[in-house]
Amino acid sequence: MGIAELLAGVDGSGEFGVWLGGLDGVPVFEHAAERTHYSASTMKLPVAMAMMRKVEAGELALDQPVTVHNDFASAAGGRFGVNPDEDEAPATWTKLGTAVPLSWLATEMISRSSNLATDLVLEQVGVDAAQAVLAEYGPGGSVIMRGIDDAAAQRAGISNLMSPAGLAGVLVAVGNQPDGDYLRDLLAANQWNGEIPALLPTGTRVEHKNGWDTRIRHDGGIVRPTDADPFVLVVCTTSDLPDSDAQKLIAAIALEAWNHRHDLGAVR
Repeated sequence: MGIAELLAGVDGSGEFGVWLGGLDGVPVFEHAAERTHYSASTMKLPVAMAMMRKVEAGELALDQPVTVHNDFASAAGGRFGVNPDEDEAPATWTKLGTAVPLSWLATEMISRSSNLATDLVLEQVGVDAAQAVLAEYGPGGSVIMRGIDDAAAQRAGISNLMSPAGLAGVLVAVGNQPDGDYLRDLLAANQWNGEIPALLPTGTRVEHKNGWDTRIRHDGGIVRPTDADPFVLVVCTTSDLPDSDAQKLIAAIALEAWNHRHDLGAVR
């Protein structure tokens, strides 16, 4: 079953976007790829890229200590805190009040998708720097405007948005960075693997960042077969599908791309 057929099977149940192509940034299959969705945790990748830019510029250091706290400036004014009940990465919460290296927070943010670690890194980096990365590499309306769980900003219409094409542009940039092994390794260590990697052969390297929320399930990554060129796949879903069905859809799309890895342009 082709990707178009898989998408036809969920027609009418929400909004679905796909971008598939090579590390040259040229798409071979697109479906509503410019349409934005609430970004959920996919915004953590541009945050990490902005962090690395500041590290390379000498403005931050991976070994610098950061005190773990849960009080942040809201994009709408005032202060906010991360909801621990909605953060599925518990380790950062055990460090409240103590100092940890910035690199430790980066691992928690990318490999374990910690919301608290993300806002701590974003506080060091700055929203403008994260948005600058996304604006440079991600075409269209993809934006980073606030931290995770900034409820006041969300109520004011200040949100983080991501399109499949936007996330694909960021992934292509990551995949082509000569000194990008650190970030690529964080992505490959992702512990949440229920989407793109789920149906691929065991041991396949997938450098990916996913995101989820109510009605939201996204995943985008670089898949590296040992017998073919790497490819980039992003699938964004905002739908009424049960969450497990949205995961299965992304996994099925990834498998279809994998089955065409020797002739990616034949994907339909």
